[in-house]
Amino acid sequence: MYKVPNKDATDSRLDHGFFILGGAAAVWLAFLLVGESFHLGWGQLWFSVVFWAFLAYLLLPRLHRILTTIYVPGYFIGRARTSDGLLGDPVNVALLGAEPQIHAIMRAAGWTMADDVTFASSRRIISSTVFRQSYTEAPVSPLYLFDRQQDFAYQQEVNNTPGKRHHVRFWRCPEGWLLPGGHKVDWLAAGTYDRSVGFSLFTLQITHKIEQNTDVERDHIVSTISAAEPAVTVQVIEDFSTGYHTRNGGGDSISTDGDLPIIDARHVRVPADQPPSRTDSRDRRPAPIMMGAALVVARAAAALVLAITLFTSGGEISGLALDADTSDPESTTAAIALIASVVLVFGLGEVFLAWRIFLGSNGARVIAMGLSSISILVQAVDYATGSANITLEAGLSGLATDILVLLALSSQRARVYAKRQRVPAVPASVVPRRVPS
Repeated sequence: MYKVPNKDATDSRLDHGFFILGGAAAVWLAFLLVGESFHLGWGQLWFSVVFWAFLAYLLLPRLHRILTTIYVPGYFIGRARTSDGLLGDPVNVALLGAEPQIHAIMRAAGWTMADDVTFASSRRIISSTVFRQSYTEAPVSPLYLFDRQQDFAYQQEVNNTPGKRHHVRFWRCPEGWLLPGGHKVDWLAAGTYDRSVGFSLFTLQITHKIEQNTDVERDHIVSTISAAEPAVTVQVIEDFSTGYHTRNGGGDSISTDGDLPIIDARHVRVPADQPPSRTDSRDRRPAPIMMGAALVVARAAAALVLAITLFTSGGEISGLALDADTSDPESTTAAIALIASVVLVFGLGEVFLAWRIFLGSNGARVIAMGLSSISILVQAVDYATGSANITLEAGLSGLATDILVLLALSSQRARVYAKRQRVPAVPASVVPRRVPS
């Protein structure tokens, strides 16, 4: 499974530098896209969609992440956080028990475990929502507690459409961690009810809109578990958090009385056919890692295409400036062959780099971000001095690729995954099937 190594100060500063540079580069790219819009006209529907996607899923989230690092507390305040750093749903349920017991009570209560967020599951939930088709295992968006996303989530679909559903996310508490007030619990959970699909107030992303009174969903979770499993007991910490009326990360109004029920599942018997498990979200390869690796592959493909073009040019490349004596065809051909060889080696190196990033190598991640940063800075200097004009026809796609690589690989999810340290999983013999009081 996984444990967090001690943070290295140099690595941390380097990551912060890449993170800030990625935000600044995203702002510059937005400026360039707006400039292109005046040439193309906003009537170009495809360009408007591209600009909205860039604004909603890359630029605004990065700016929010930078700002929330400054003003949102990093300690536990009874709220989960979005991947953008915004305050998310309220933490409104706590649990005692081993992971197999948590899975047992949720399944007994009629809840279905949600799929992980992948390309396939994301495509399926979009089509299911549009065509109002049932998807009982529809994924839920990642929220963060203890600096990691939920370990797993459960849901109950309503009216056979993923647009409306009960859902609850679970996080394992760190070893030795206590709730404010000294209460020991094994799990914390955040349950809300999705009432519709709409746009986020803060990021303009397409997201689920939740019911304002989150206490109704909290009580629904507790009542379904209590009715299905007699061995469960419930203790309520009244006024655990101050009652508040505010908004979650999607901009939806939320309210709660602040009570925190603690569900004790330690006396629940786990079915014999349910294997012991220990889920940790940090062991799952996140989307930014896969996206970053794919973008590096795209960069490698462009280099390989260029190398092939140079090798097959026959020594004649229009617009290519060489120091070799152009009156000597052999010298020109040799110079082009040398350049092609360098480009080929770079392309093959990028393919290897992408593979290492996909496997979770932190060194490969840092190298890829470094290469992208150098490319971005060089192009920024050329643009500022008037040496280059970056447009859709000249250079913008390459610059956008470098910026997207930097944004993906400098994200928190990519950083945590790349810096994880795997240790042997907990043997089945030491996972309790029944824990005495």
